[in-house]
Amino acid sequence: MPAHPHRPNFFYHLHPPTIPQREGSWRYTFGLGGISVLLFLVLAATGLLLTFFYIPTPDRAADSIQVITYQVPFGWLVRNLHYWAAQWMVIVVALHMLRVIFTGAYKLPRQTNYVIGIALLVGTLLLNFTGYVLRWDEGTHWALVVGTNLIKDIPLIGNTLYQIIVGGTQINAATTVRFYGWHLFGLTIPALILIAWHSFKVRRDGGISHQPRVGDHAPRIDRGQLVKTETAATLIVLAALILISIVLPAPIGPTADLPISRDAVQAPWFFLWVQALLRSLSPFVAGVLIPIGLLALLIIVPYLIDRRTDGVAVWFNRPGRVAQIIAIAIFIVLVALTVIELGA
Repeated sequence: MPAHPHRPNFFYHLHPPTIPQREGSWRYTFGLGGISVLLFLVLAATGLLLTFFYIPTPDRAADSIQVITYQVPFGWLVRNLHYWAAQWMVIVVALHMLRVIFTGAYKLPRQTNYVIGIALLVGTLLLNFTGYVLRWDEGTHWALVVGTNLIKDIPLIGNTLYQIIVGGTQINAATTVRFYGWHLFGLTIPALILIAWHSFKVRRDGGISHQPRVGDHAPRIDRGQLVKTETAATLIVLAALILISIVLPAPIGPTADLPISRDAVQAPWFFLWVQALLRSLSPFVAGVLIPIGLLALLIIVPYLIDRRTDGVAVWFNRPGRVAQIIAIAIFIVLVALTVIELGA
């Protein structure tokens, strides 16, 4: 019996048959969740290609990146795509979280998915961090020395955790392989699982967060229209990513020698705020206590700060005002510290 000519394809099945027109509009979500998934797929595809040429040893890591950039056909483009997709993903995931908070999309029954989103933000930062280290050039001093030394300040388990992560009591020849393993398996696989879980929870929790309505008379759009919009957004994002990858090359520098120097350290841009705090606070407070405290503050939002169920899908809704103020305050402080450190 022939297939039905109008049977939805795989991509259609990723969406509910219809969604509310208001919440399905670009002005409500800005497509940030979908763009995050797209960037992760770009990272996975380009990262897979890079593994064929990258050599995770201290004496050859930086040289292999030089080979990828200057000798492998289109290697420069693949590496630039990987680099810029990673930077964009940090920004997009952070903006997606702000959108969730500002529209009350963390409220019942979506608290668990909100926490999964926070875990994905942390995972995105750690993936960028380990990828930054894998360059193994002089620009990775902060990640290799200061960043890893912060782990030692974690009470009780700090020294043990440090040895597990770097492969010894200090940075050594095994560190590159360890970070390569963390980057490929220890972080990427959990991130993939969390993304799948996060997407599944969106469907299980009733689809995209929307205003509760009596009856079924609100305007809706079907998934065919939604897929067309997402396809257009995908092409635009990919075109912009390819353009910036052609115009702006990813950083590349000379090989970092062991032992790694502690002088003139520089954090990756997404951790400059931690570096700024380290100038005036102890490593434990600046690198452990404050980051964990900020994460804890965000996690408790739907459980202790805003437990009301009204105000869902309303930008800057009144019931979620405290949560919004907290998010804005954190954002402003982190940006301000980053800007200050850039000018230091």
